[in-house]
Amino acid sequence: MSILGRLLGRRARRDAAYVSRFSAPIKPEAPFFAIGDIHGCFDQIQRAIARIDAEHPSSTILCVGDFVDRGEQSAEVLTYLHGLQAERGARLICLMGNHEEMLLKFLDDPEARGPGWMRHGGLQTLASYRVALDRSDFTVTRDALAEAMGPTLVAWLRALPTSWHSGNVWAVHAGADPALPMEHQGRDTLLWGHRDFGRVARSDGQWVLHGHTIRDAPQVEAGVISIDTGAYATGRLTVAHIQAGDVEFFMA
Repeated sequence: MSILGRLLGRRARRDAAYVSRFSAPIKPEAPFFAIGDIHGCFDQIQRAIARIDAEHPSSTILCVGDFVDRGEQSAEVLTYLHGLQAERGARLICLMGNHEEMLLKFLDDPEARGPGWMRHGGLQTLASYRVALDRSDFTVTRDALAEAMGPTLVAWLRALPTSWHSGNVWAVHAGADPALPMEHQGRDTLLWGHRDFGRVARSDGQWVLHGHTIRDAPQVEAGVISIDTGAYATGRLTVAHIQAGDVEFFMA
C-alpha cells in the first residue's frame, strides 16, 4: 500500500472512531431555529425570519454571529437585528462573531486594528455606512464609523453573548475545546475556533452548533451542527430547526 493510502486509511479509521464515540441524542429544552453567518446579506436574513414567522410564529430564533463584513449591507443587517431584538427580547438571540469582535477592536484601536479588519471584510462594512477609508489616518475613519453607527448600536454589539444553550445543545460562533466543559470555554475559542473541534469527540454528551467555517452544505455529525454555507458568496443562508432528536434545514 502507498504512503497516501496508509494515511487515508488511518484518517478514515480516526474519523470512524470519532463518530462512534459520540452517541448522545439532541435534546434542547424546547425547539428553536438557528441562522448561520449573515455577513451583510440583508435580503436573505429578512427572508429567513419571514419564513420562520409564517410557519412557526413565536419561535425562539438564534443567529450565530458574523452579521457584518464581506457582504454589501452590514449596516442594514445590524439595524434590522438590533430593532428586532428590541421587539422580541429573549425570543431573538444574537451571538458575537469574530467579525463583530474585529469591528469593535477597530473602534477601540483603529491604527493597530484597521489594516487587518480591512483585509477581512471591513471595507464592505464601511461602505454600507457610507464611510470613506482614510488609509493615512485610521482614526479619522473610526470616528466617522462610530458616528454613523451611533452609541446605542455599538453598545449593543459590545454586549452580545459568546454562547447560548438549550438542554444539551450549545450555540457558539466558531467552535469549542472538546476537552473543556462548555461553561469553561475561552472567549477566543468560541469566536475563532479550536484545532480539536470536530476532530476529537466530546465526552459529556453536549452538542455544539456553530458557524464560522464555510461548508458546501450544513452538517450534523457526532455532536457538531455546522450551519455556515457562505451566504455572502453563495447566496445561501442556512436556517436550522433544532428539535429533540432531529435537525431540519432550509435555505433563505
